[in-house]
Amino acid sequence: MRLDLNRRTDLALRAMQELHAESARVGGPDLADALATTRQYLPQIVNPLVKARWVRSTPGPHGGYELLVSLEEISLLQLIEVMEGPTRNDTCVLNGEVCPGQEQCALHGAWQHARDVLLRELDGMSLAET
Repeated sequence: MRLDLNRRTDLALRAMQELHAESARVGGPDLADALATTRQYLPQIVNPLVKARWVRSTPGPHGGYELLVSLEEISLLQLIEVMEGPTRNDTCVLNGEVCPGQEQCALHGAWQHARDVLLRELDGMSLAET
């Protein structure tokens, strides 16, 4: 598990917050402007949210994006996993590979505990709380 997140995840959270604040369909150009990103990059941010069925994308000149769920329904961990991929519970903190069962690093136990606490916190925090 990495502790760094990419810019797409930050923009996805801000997109969800923007769509919630607007509470109506927001055109792609307007959403891109609100996120201070380009119109070309916007689909990379919003497509995973559409695939998760949190956002609806309506094509066309009167189309745009609209929020389908409340921010209270989605945990921060869920958003991170939609944007970054699944969190790995067996990755070694030292070498980034799967920790072998018999030859665990000296940090294995402490890291596993800290990671579990972090994941529980992220899973317990809704997007509305961010």
